[in-house]
Amino acid sequence: MRAVVACLLLLIGARAAEAQTCARTDFEAVVDQASATLVQITQKNAPAFQAKLRALKDKRGWTNDQLMKDGATFVRDETIAGYDERSEQLLIKINSQGGASADCKVLDELRAAMTALVETQTTKWAYMVDKIDKELAK
Repeated sequence: MRAVVACLLLLIGARAAEAQTCARTDFEAVVDQASATLVQITQKNAPAFQAKLRALKDKRGWTNDQLMKDGATFVRDETIAGYDERSEQLLIKINSQGGASADCKVLDELRAAMTALVETQTTKWAYMVDKIDKELAK
């Protein structure tokens, strides 16, 4: 009976160890999903944002040169720079984690970093759209 119990404990321990091992495909799936989400965010927001910039150009009677100069404040300011810096830090972290590890803790960290990157970019777009909406409302 002791031998059977010992064998069962070994099997349970082996399965627990297997459950904590993550494959390269697990890492790739996290990156692929987040990448697809980032592309969707950009595809959704960029055309609408550009249209709003053109509407602001028309409303203010700006030339193309004025749009490049005065419109830059809608894509570059301290807040946007902060979002870009946060995104850059997350990308460095993501690139350093890679998919070579079978450690599920590393996978969890990668998933958290990718989620934070998506959230940062979503917040950045919301900020930029809100900023230009306020100008259009004036």
